[in-house]
Amino acid sequence: MRGPYFEADWRREALRTNLWLVPVGETLLVVVFFVVTYAVDRAAYDGLFRLPSWVLSGTADVARVLLATVAAAIITVVGIVFSITIVALTLASTQFGPRMLRNFVRDPGTQFSLGTFVASFCYAMIALVSVGGGPHGDFVPHLSITITLLMTLADVAVLIFFLNHIATMIQLPVVISNIATTLVNEVTAMEERASSFGVGTARGPSCEELLEKLNESGAPIRTPRSGYLQVIRHDVLLKIATKANAVVQLPQRPGHFMVAGQVIATVWPPEAADAVAERLALGHVVGAYRTLPQDVSFGFDQLVEIALRALSPAVNDTFTGMTCVDWIADCLCRIYTTWRPQRIRRDAEGNIRVIAFQPDFERLVERTFDTIRQAAVGMPAIMIRQLDAVAKVLEQVHDRNHRTALLRQAEAIQRSNLATVADPMDRDDVTERYEAVMAMVDPIAAAQLAEGSPTTNGFERSTSTPTP
Repeated sequence: MRGPYFEADWRREALRTNLWLVPVGETLLVVVFFVVTYAVDRAAYDGLFRLPSWVLSGTADVARVLLATVAAAIITVVGIVFSITIVALTLASTQFGPRMLRNFVRDPGTQFSLGTFVASFCYAMIALVSVGGGPHGDFVPHLSITITLLMTLADVAVLIFFLNHIATMIQLPVVISNIATTLVNEVTAMEERASSFGVGTARGPSCEELLEKLNESGAPIRTPRSGYLQVIRHDVLLKIATKANAVVQLPQRPGHFMVAGQVIATVWPPEAADAVAERLALGHVVGAYRTLPQDVSFGFDQLVEIALRALSPAVNDTFTGMTCVDWIADCLCRIYTTWRPQRIRRDAEGNIRVIAFQPDFERLVERTFDTIRQAAVGMPAIMIRQLDAVAKVLEQVHDRNHRTALLRQAEAIQRSNLATVADPMDRDDVTERYEAVMAMVDPIAAAQLAEGSPTTNGFERSTSTPTP
């Protein structure tokens, strides 16, 4: 089985996030298609066979006028489509944040629409150029002209689809849903690619022993340039470390910003550092922006960013913030059952060769809930929705450490409620939801909460006196 992140993976991501690949591909297809129709027209012109009756006929002058008119109309539509796309991208940048631009650029519907119009224009222009003289009189590519008109009708349908698609795509609920769906799909694909890679029967020193040796005598390797760590090719790093008979520790994960000269890896034994450093550039990719394939936190950060913009005093859109909280809960529930980040990678003999830094479920909970809670000070609607989200995740999470992280968030929300919500009725509503969350873990503790004795988490009760 191939490694989870070989070279084509990040190149595929780069090719998907542009507006030129699909138009170029469709243009090449119609050029090949024109070669076929042109050969048919030439054969009909030479009298080898007759074209069907549904194929348009006419003189060379009529053909030139028709093709020129169609080409001019299509290129006008292309300009309109590009203008609409730019407006949508500008709206996305201002309303959703600049990091959401990549989601719009990589949208297949937009790329397909642009490619269809550009390809139709190229076909019409090539057909126009092919009209000319010949040994049997003027050559008119009747079949190609007919195909051009059919493409024009198809372009009208694509234009209607594009307008509807853009109108739907820029709606905030759709944007949020697409981000969440893409996040879950990327996590699922990541686990499928890495399910049996670098995992085997444990042999040699344990991870704790190797970490101690790395801290004591490991040789640091520094990155030569700045940028966001986008991809770590664990398969390449595993081969490099195995060949050098070394252990490589990665203190950074995809999504972290690297400063030129910062330590990107530590190697033990130190004698192998030079051999590893020579090929380490093949094992990671640094760029100007974050990408989602290995950066799970980035998907959550996009949802949090939309929520923060919605809750800012300039926007004050509570319902959008609530929508983001709902989808964050959905993502946490769905990735909990599939996401199993692998910190260590072993060679074929079972020896640990790569020790990577990986985010965990508890950190994702803190990353998503903390920032929104801090922005929602004095907003009981957001507090209640966050507590509902905690309850939904608790229903599907059974690990004690994970549940503790969720309950800590519930307690932090309750403390913010008691400290910042002025209206007693609103405070009581938030407190009621908080008690319901605690009752899911410990009904006895929930009963004590109703009497004014909060707990530190759902497993260990606090003996401290609550602050009134």
